[in-house]
Amino acid sequence: MTTDDGGRRTTKVERLIEEYDLRNVGQELEAHWTGDGRKRKSLRDLEDYFNRRLVESALRDAGMNPLEREGENYYDLLTDENNAGSAVEVEARLKRNNVDVNALTDDFVTYQAIRNYLKDVREAEYEQTSDGDQVEKELDGMERLIVRTENVATEKVSRLAKTGRLTVGSFRVFVSVDILCEDCDTQFGIIELLRRGGCECHSG
Repeated sequence: MTTDDGGRRTTKVERLIEEYDLRNVGQELEAHWTGDGRKRKSLRDLEDYFNRRLVESALRDAGMNPLEREGENYYDLLTDENNAGSAVEVEARLKRNNVDVNALTDDFVTYQAIRNYLKDVREAEYEQTSDGDQVEKELDGMERLIVRTENVATEKVSRLAKTGRLTVGSFRVFVSVDILCEDCDTQFGIIELLRRGGCECHSG
């Protein structure tokens, strides 16, 4: 992590905004998160939004002149764990166009990084304005809880590794909370369930 002129450590999101020349993306992230003049987006949504912008920028830098939503499609395929074949095809296509796929995917950020940028750098906040915002409030609360759990787990694993009590290479921590509806026999991550408004019982 680098530092700015005032000696403050710059975040990954800040660095990438500069490196990928993503003008106005910081303002866009804040507006989407606070709901300033538009429907509010969750941190998970903004993670995807930001990473898609990285892909679009990488395509332009490689002279590929991406069509509308092409960067989004590339990102979705690169990160689709259920469609490894398509991911391999996309990686091969990008490499043929001199895109450093490994460097690009290493630059993908998590929603924790987005939250840190919005809260610590842009000092962004949002207010609940109606009862209709209750789901968004609970969604944000769950995201905060998951971030805190991931941070604690990362800290403990790192500490054990540094003291020689645990052997582990470069790692990332993932926390998942799943909800199984026994009536319709469907299972969703709690973030996905809150976003979609219910299980299959709801859609039925």
